[in-house]
Amino acid sequence: MDDDLESLLPLPSATFHILVALSDADRHGYAIMQEVAQRTGGRTKLNPGTLYTTIQRLLDKGLIVELNERRDPEEDDERRRYYRLTSSGKRVAQLELARLTEMVSLGRRAGLASEEV
Repeated sequence: MDDDLESLLPLPSATFHILVALSDADRHGYAIMQEVAQRTGGRTKLNPGTLYTTIQRLLDKGLIVELNERRDPEEDDERRRYYRLTSSGKRVAQLELARLTEMVSLGRRAGLASEEV
């Protein structure tokens, strides 16, 4: 199964950020955008077009699912769609992290970066 998932690599940056944002909590689209900006110290800001196009691709590939249940219907906007990472989505994020870690390691061994990077 990992071979099928590895065929999705390398992940576009927005895809990886969305998977990471969903790794610890279910979130709606705007919350995903906020989480990405917060985790990156504001260096990465997903625009709505990129976010929702990427979310649709992730849904189509089974890496995330749209939830039917609402957290608190009385305090939540019914138009919000909540998303959850699937086990395949988590595995793809793990594979991408391993790929990126190896790239950093190669660069360090080649003398391109200090250990702090």
